[in-house]
Amino acid sequence: MITNFILAPILVHMITAILLLFFWQKVQAQKVISIIGNSIAFLLCIRLFITTQHEGYLILQAGNWQAPFGITFVSDSLSSIMVLLTAIISLAVGIYSTAALHVNRIKYGYFFIFHFLIMGLLGAFLTGDIFNLYVWFEVVIISSFVLLTLGGKKMQMEGGVKYVTLNMLASTIFLTAVAILYGITGTLNMADLSLKIAAIEHRGLVSVTALLFFIGFGIKSAVFPLYFWLPSSYHTPPSAIAAIFGGLLTKMGIYAIIRVFTLIFKPDEFIQPVFIIIAILTMITGALGVINKRSIRRLISYLIVCHIGYLIGGIGIYTELAMVGVLFYLVHDVIVKSNILMITGIIQKIRETIDMTRLGGLGKDYPKLSFVIAVALFSLVGIPPLSGFWPKIQFFGESLKAGHYFLLAAFILASFVTLYVIAKMWTEVFWKESPKPLTEEIDHFANLDFGKKFALVAPVTALSFVSLYIGFNAESVYEIVQKTAHELMNPSAYIDAVLNHKFAK
Repeated sequence: MITNFILAPILVHMITAILLLFFWQKVQAQKVISIIGNSIAFLLCIRLFITTQHEGYLILQAGNWQAPFGITFVSDSLSSIMVLLTAIISLAVGIYSTAALHVNRIKYGYFFIFHFLIMGLLGAFLTGDIFNLYVWFEVVIISSFVLLTLGGKKMQMEGGVKYVTLNMLASTIFLTAVAILYGITGTLNMADLSLKIAAIEHRGLVSVTALLFFIGFGIKSAVFPLYFWLPSSYHTPPSAIAAIFGGLLTKMGIYAIIRVFTLIFKPDEFIQPVFIIIAILTMITGALGVINKRSIRRLISYLIVCHIGYLIGGIGIYTELAMVGVLFYLVHDVIVKSNILMITGIIQKIRETIDMTRLGGLGKDYPKLSFVIAVALFSLVGIPPLSGFWPKIQFFGESLKAGHYFLLAAFILASFVTLYVIAKMWTEVFWKESPKPLTEEIDHFANLDFGKKFALVAPVTALSFVSLYIGFNAESVYEIVQKTAHELMNPSAYIDAVLNHKFAK
């Protein structure tokens, strides 16, 4: 079985980034090259996803050094889902960026850094080695810091300092945990670690190491209490950059938690309550933070924090059905959050502000666009039968079944707060009359040429239809995430495929 194409999406983004260096000041050429690179990578990621679903585990041993001694790349159901989501968002945001970003930001190297960021995300999702997971995390952090501060505005620099400070702390904790893990097991291959860690007699040391990993990944995921860097930084960059950050970067931390705590560490009586408590506090603080926000971007930033609590809570319940809910919500959240953050950019072009108190009349002025936006917003709320509804049913049912009543209450509270703030946003931005001073201003969106309008609206519309597809075709999505959850909760087939080179369907 030929598995070398596992690395193909990573290599395409790397080659695209290098090629962009030769067209540094040629903006139109950069746009074309970026779209071509994203399109090729998108097709390769679809192929990887379909092949993985049909064939089972795809393993690549770099340099033909067999596991656990070499560097291993693995495409399993979870990896292939994350790779496909990354490809979808990368293509959508890449097209959107061609019209949304000022020409000076592109000349500063936006597309070059953008492709390196996507390359790092894909590498993190496909690696089978815990140290290389750290390496790919660093590629992402460096790229994202450059994107966050691109343009050098004061607000961006302030947000960038908070972002990089907390993420460097997370990286230090992560690397310390990797060092301890290597010291007690003598291996870095995640499949081999799963076997070695089970044989360690000193379970207290194992629990402390697991807690270090959770802290490191938790900071990157923006969980309580170290989440404040996210709402302080995600509202500062342009909407295209915020869409990648809000949709994918925090989910990279969630992916790492899922991978490590299903394959290497199993939540025990020490770790599981930590997950549950942190999930409850993350949902509550996120919900409290979002209530009084006037800026749409700040509002969405706090909703990102709040909804990370859903995912942590589902992992903390640690049943196969709860994991189904986690994976379904992960798919939904990546699509919807990226879409809404791109929508904020369109709103800003129309009204030159994202302050809800200064907005209004969009429903009357742009009825078709408002419908597309409504799909994204109410998918986020989880109005049945939209995509956010189905995983919440899993969370409610499993938390009730497991007797985690405070967690259930937090799920319900977060859901009601989300409904309240999105309904308030819809009323303020779309239903009420536009304030008089704004009606006299120039609508920059209306004055754009067709090509730029298409580049802004097409990705948003496409992602809204993806959300609709997930909601109305939930049965097919459930089949994929149920298979993935079963693999995660029963990792013996993954271990066998990596260490013994057997491919299981």
